[in-house]
Amino acid sequence: MEINPTVPQDQFIFSESKYPAFVGGFGSGKTEALIVRSIVGKLQSPKTDRAFYEPTYDLIRMIAWPRFEEMLSSLSIPYKLTKSPHNVLDIQGCGRIIFRSMDTPSRIIGYEVGDSDVDELDTLKRDDAAEVWRRILSRNRQRKEHGPNTAAVATTPEGFRFVYETWEEKRPPGYQIIRAPTYSNPHLPDDYIQSLRDIYPEHLLNAYLEGQFVNLTSGTIYIGFDRHKNCTYEVEQPGEPLYIGMDFNVGNMSAVIHIKREGKPVAVGEITKAYDTPDICQVIKDRYAGHTIHVYPDASGGSRKSVNASTSDIQILRDHKFSVHAPNKNPAVRDRINAMNAAFGHGYKVNPDRCPGYVRCLEQQAYGSNGEPDKSQGLDHLPDGGGYFIHKDYPVNRPVIVTSVQGAAT
Repeated sequence: MEINPTVPQDQFIFSESKYPAFVGGFGSGKTEALIVRSIVGKLQSPKTDRAFYEPTYDLIRMIAWPRFEEMLSSLSIPYKLTKSPHNVLDIQGCGRIIFRSMDTPSRIIGYEVGDSDVDELDTLKRDDAAEVWRRILSRNRQRKEHGPNTAAVATTPEGFRFVYETWEEKRPPGYQIIRAPTYSNPHLPDDYIQSLRDIYPEHLLNAYLEGQFVNLTSGTIYIGFDRHKNCTYEVEQPGEPLYIGMDFNVGNMSAVIHIKREGKPVAVGEITKAYDTPDICQVIKDRYAGHTIHVYPDASGGSRKSVNASTSDIQILRDHKFSVHAPNKNPAVRDRINAMNAAFGHGYKVNPDRCPGYVRCLEQQAYGSNGEPDKSQGLDHLPDGGGYFIHKDYPVNRPVIVTSVQGAAT
């Protein structure tokens, strides 16, 4: 194979440890290195199967399969990819690579392989990652002609989670950690690193740029918010479009009302303690008559019923003639929080007189002992609602990198 890996990639691809982990920043070439390791390992052990894991099947379809096909085609290696129902890649004369998702650990059953490759393990919650890892190792039981059964991980560090505890803190025999900061990849666009600095707060750059394990779950969640720097006293003007982020909670419906000024979001009002969806809809219609209403709701409202068992919350919003912007599912919690903190650093303003509850929640909501946002104090509803709007219209979009076999780091 003709490849051009970076130094950390080379160490990882050809590591002889049973359990190597490539821990790197964005753009450091983690997934590419994992795929190269998978193909190299398959060519070296053609009589045993191999498994490749992604957090979800969507990532298998969007990331893993296209990159495997591109690389194998470039190397003129014949293969056959059977996407459904088996999710298997047959490499001519070299056996199979079996693709599996990690979102339901109980489904990691019914097959045996010699080696495994695991992408973005640390994006799972700590307990879920531990369960997935145990199940993956239990699948690694085909006997190989030479060498040990191996399981390799490539991941972004996500705080002090499972990968930190296992590879850094405990590090049993056979576990090796290989670090790769973003700038170890010489194939990135010239402005890529600066673009990361432009959208992420400083504490996240240590993880997402340097590839370091840092505490992402201490103190308050919305560290980008400053009641002085992010303060405004602007209000909505007659007929001005309104953008309302909404969180569904029966008995405590919550919403944050926004306008857009010079393309930037401004929170100009809040609604709390509305009883149910029809109630909050009536509050909006009474308070904001004459405005075009755009609602960005909790996506689970498409199935959850707050009043009538035959009518979903989102349908109720549509019945009130609101323009509804609802994705199929809610964004990942960390993605929503990152979008909020980035927005506060780039001009997101809040009117403290109109949004006193929102300001209090932004200043006080913290992470719980499980590393997830604490919901026990009732400080989550307004930031969740505001976050649905911010994530949809002001997401943190990581720069796209074009992949290349010659430049394995990309």
